[in-house]
Amino acid sequence: MHERIYTIPVNEAFDTPDTECPFCKLYQKLEKDELDLILGASMMEPDVRIRTNKLGFCGHHYAQMFVRNNRLQMALTLESHLEQLKGEIKLGGLLARDKGAKPSERISELESTCYVCERIEDKISKMFTTAAYLFAEEADFKNKFKSRKVICLPHYRILLSAAKNCLPKSDYAELCEESDRIVTDYLASLKDDISWFCKKFDYRFDAEPWGNSRDSVERSIKFLCGEEPLLK
Repeated sequence: MHERIYTIPVNEAFDTPDTECPFCKLYQKLEKDELDLILGASMMEPDVRIRTNKLGFCGHHYAQMFVRNNRLQMALTLESHLEQLKGEIKLGGLLARDKGAKPSERISELESTCYVCERIEDKISKMFTTAAYLFAEEADFKNKFKSRKVICLPHYRILLSAAKNCLPKSDYAELCEESDRIVTDYLASLKDDISWFCKKFDYRFDAEPWGNSRDSVERSIKFLCGEEPLLK
């Protein structure tokens, strides 16, 4: 049974303008909430501190925290994290077979983990399952789903995987068909826009209107990659 707690944010995301991927909107909301928490009340909770010391943060989320200007909160988190790392990246002792193995392994682990990313992924994975269930169970949501103009490719893949794991075959097949229609139609439209954008740099088309092509480069990247940090 899917977690009903996620039906409200999923429904709200599908109520946003249909020119945006609803799952990207969900991700943005979760990211904002998690950053607010880690730079607020959660920062001093012992279990959170243990987790942030272990996982650290990815470069993108360090940057997101930095621009929020909560320098003291960020510094306190970094103080604890750096103190723990002092012992974790020390070279191996005299009897170690490979003196550099310990720091190498710990730094490699740290490069692939992020406290905020982990929190977001845990929640958004449940939201994909919730969206699949709502599509199968609620006519109003299915209609909202069908009205969407775009689902980005990364989230399209995750949605198909979630739906396959939780829906009966008939509902899964219908969701696949509707999702395919949305993605295929948007891809065709996007290709036309990007082609026209390219043509506009030919002097023969200089007097022609831009139409919907002015932001086609940005929209293409978002479609291919989801909401990348440089586009936020």
